[in-house]
Amino acid sequence: MTISNQGRFSADGLPVLIGSLPLASHREALEWITSVTPEIPLWPQLPSNPAEQMLPQFAEGIPCIAEDKPGSTENRIIFDISGPDFDEQMLAFFEEYLVAAEDPSFLVKSRFATSGERAAGLYLLGEHLAGTPGLKACKGQVTGPFTLLTGIKDIRGRAGYFDETIRDMVLKGITMKAAWQTRFLADKGDCPVLLFIDEPALAGLGSSAFIGVTTDEISAMINEVAAGIHQAGGLAGIHVCANTDWNMLLASEIDILSFDAHGFFDRIAPLTTEIHTFLDRGGILAWGGIPTSTTDTIMAESVDSLCALWERQMEEIRSDRSPADMLRRTLITPSCGTGSLSPDMARRVLDLTRDVSATLRRKYL
Repeated sequence: MTISNQGRFSADGLPVLIGSLPLASHREALEWITSVTPEIPLWPQLPSNPAEQMLPQFAEGIPCIAEDKPGSTENRIIFDISGPDFDEQMLAFFEEYLVAAEDPSFLVKSRFATSGERAAGLYLLGEHLAGTPGLKACKGQVTGPFTLLTGIKDIRGRAGYFDETIRDMVLKGITMKAAWQTRFLADKGDCPVLLFIDEPALAGLGSSAFIGVTTDEISAMINEVAAGIHQAGGLAGIHVCANTDWNMLLASEIDILSFDAHGFFDRIAPLTTEIHTFLDRGGILAWGGIPTSTTDTIMAESVDSLCALWERQMEEIRSDRSPADMLRRTLITPSCGTGSLSPDMARRVLDLTRDVSATLRRKYL
């Protein structure tokens, strides 16, 4: 974590969102975001738009990946390396990657840029950053390489992760896309950039679907993307919305660990030593204590109950750190995105996130 922005950013229990919202208007979505997380806004992903579904959104520019039903909510992306021009496309991809890796300024107009068609909210956030001084930070996100590689299949149903050529291209493509987005946001706003790697597929580690996948391979992939973010001047976060190998992630080169504290805190709590080693080197916990799973779960909670939950969990792992010190190293977040919820429930989650953060900050900071 030897990056320039590390010393400029302190979490201080501030609220941050995960990304997706159940709205059709990017402008309305950004208004929601800035009303609840004005200090650290992020760009809205609207999965109701087929172009912004998680897998195709960050696949553009990577050779041999295609959509089978573009414009449909049932759209899938597939890979095919059997085409007669694949070798030529692959060579062009890696040549462009090598140039971008050596000269980051080349990223601006490269194939690694995310288009406005795929992420209109990103460009809208850029406009907001340019006109809003005094921000603590801003947040972006990319689909993680493991999630993308296990989500794309060939015509026989084989995941891209198990094809070495595809795996290398996707990893390098995502790394450069994360670096491009970090630079894009940094150029628009005078504030640190938090760039999260969204890896929901890591919840499947150890299952029969991922036999042969090693934690060393996953760690190396995460570290490569994190290095791209760091080189571009950002802080690298990772978000997993269920259980996974937390020890591996705490030992990786990420700066921010985003986890579902409401549903899976008991899985990470035993790693107290590893958590404090992570915090000692400057790491930040994005504490996903506001539930997003079901309407009943969301409605069962209040600001008071969620603050009490954070306090109980914090006491379980704080060791000799004070509550104030723990909060300074914590961001308050929903457990996951709200794109699958109703607008009413999504708004409740956002309001709870804002109010829990404000209540804890008043009490401890």
